[in-house]
Amino acid sequence: MHPLLRRIDGYCERVGEAFWAEPLNAVTNISFILAGVAAIMLARRLDRLDGAVMFLTANAIVVGIGSFLFHTYATVWAAMADTGPILVFILAYFAIAMNRFVGLSWRQSALVTAGFLVGMFALSGVLRVLLHDIVGGTQSYFPALIALGGVGAWLAARGHPAGRGLMTAAGVFAVSLTFRALDKPVCSLWPVGTHFLWHLLNGLLLWLLILTLIRHGRAPLRAPAPA
Repeated sequence: MHPLLRRIDGYCERVGEAFWAEPLNAVTNISFILAGVAAIMLARRLDRLDGAVMFLTANAIVVGIGSFLFHTYATVWAAMADTGPILVFILAYFAIAMNRFVGLSWRQSALVTAGFLVGMFALSGVLRVLLHDIVGGTQSYFPALIALGGVGAWLAARGHPAGRGLMTAAGVFAVSLTFRALDKPVCSLWPVGTHFLWHLLNGLLLWLLILTLIRHGRAPLRAPAPA
C-alpha cells in the first residue's frame, strides 16, 4: 500500500473504515464553509471585499473541504488536505494582521510571519515533548492561540478596535482547543467524542477573524494612553 493511502484512526467517533464512520466530524465541517460564505456576503455588502478578505474566505471554505475529506477517507493524503489549509490560514491571517492592524509594510509583515512560523514549530516541538500525553496533538495549535491573544491584547492596549475582536476570537479558540483535547479522554463516556465541537467552534472562530478584518482592517493604530 502506498504510504499516502495508509489509514488513520485518530478520533473517538471513528469505529471502522467506512466513508461515513465519522458522521458528526464530517458533517460539522459545514461550519467552515458557512463562515466563508457569510463573510463574502458581508464584505460585499460593506464594499470591503478586497484581495485579503477574498483569500481568507476562500481559505476558510477550503479548510472545510479538507477537513471533510480527512474525516471521511481518513488517510494520510486526506490528513495533509486537512492540516495544510489550516496552516495556510494561520500564516495568512497573521501576515494580514501585521499589515492591516499593526501597520507594517507587506515586506515587513512577511519577515515577521516567517519568524512566527519558525517560533511556532519550535514551541510546538517543545510542547509536544511536555504535553503530548496530556493533550494529544492539540499542543501544536497553542502557538497560534498565544499569538492571537497576544496580538489582540497589544492592539487593544493601543486603542485599535481590532483588539477586542481578536481577543474574543482567542477565547473561542481556547474553548475549541479544550474540546479537541477532550475527544479521546471522554470517549468511554461519550462515544461520539468532542471533536465535532472543535469544528463548530472553529467555524465561529474563522468567522470572527474575518469579520474583524472586514470591520477594522483599515482602522489606524493609536499610541497607548499615558498612565
